[in-house]
Amino acid sequence: MGELRLEELSASTIVAANNLTLRRGQEQFVTPPSYAIADSFLNPATSWPRVVLDGDTVVGFIRGNFDPEATTEEFRSCVWRVSVGAENQGKGIGSFAVRGLAEEAKSRGFTELTALWEPGDDGPEEFFLHLGFVITGETQYGENIGTLTL
Repeated sequence: MGELRLEELSASTIVAANNLTLRRGQEQFVTPPSYAIADSFLNPATSWPRVVLDGDTVVGFIRGNFDPEATTEEFRSCVWRVSVGAENQGKGIGSFAVRGLAEEAKSRGFTELTALWEPGDDGPEEFFLHLGFVITGETQYGENIGTLTL
């Protein structure tokens, strides 16, 4: 693994980002219902899509949202999606991406970063808790709301 960097999602990286293959069983955790609903409220002014590059190779993807006006508090500064290709999981790529998003949130004046996830085996709960997120609530769909203090 070389030196990782975040780069804005672009025409030259979008196909590789879309082709990241997760480990078996993880697909069910990719798009919780509240994310799908909230997606309709996202706009380019608040969305923060980035790929994680190792050299010239896309090894991960993260999408955040920064909207201090969002009516739902957990959507104001949040991890929307984070994906790392199955062959590169466990190497710190997802952590690197979330730390980059957290730094961006802090630079924009936010004091918290949230994430939502469905509980279950093979889900991302352990990942988020390891990064310091604390479960602070639950959505009406049964997803955990995790909060990281910046």
